[in-house]
Amino acid sequence: MRTILKLGLAGACLAGVAVATAHAGSVAPMDVKFTDNGVEASLTGAAGDAAKGRAVFSNRKLGNCLACHVNAEQKEHSFHGEVGPPLDGVADRYSEAELRAIVIDSKKALTEETLMPGFYSLKLGARIHKKFADKTILTAEQVEDVVAYLATLKE
Repeated sequence: MRTILKLGLAGACLAGVAVATAHAGSVAPMDVKFTDNGVEASLTGAAGDAAKGRAVFSNRKLGNCLACHVNAEQKEHSFHGEVGPPLDGVADRYSEAELRAIVIDSKKALTEETLMPGFYSLKLGARIHKKFADKTILTAEQVEDVVAYLATLKE
């Protein structure tokens, strides 16, 4: 029995190391600090890359933001959605901290009723395919890149 417990504890410690390593240098989703002003600190400790964020924003397998939002800055892409508000001038309406909070977990930043998913949240809903369970939609770096891109969208 003691051997089994020791092996179980060793396995748990190794699993903890694997999780910590996966998030090394980034704030883990469950450790993100929300304030009344949004999420002030970068998830990676560095500024995002707006060009990379633009690509994530329009990528139908990553951000897929155009599925719900109109964005005139990306007029080369077809089929902009109308479910969410237009993002033209979004940087004039929200601070970088507020944009970061919305991208990380829109339900926490805006309202529980929003259809927008939390892109850096582990609370993805009840009907999630098992291969996506306990995973975020975007990485911390991708979130920072999207925030950097959104910060360029001014009137």
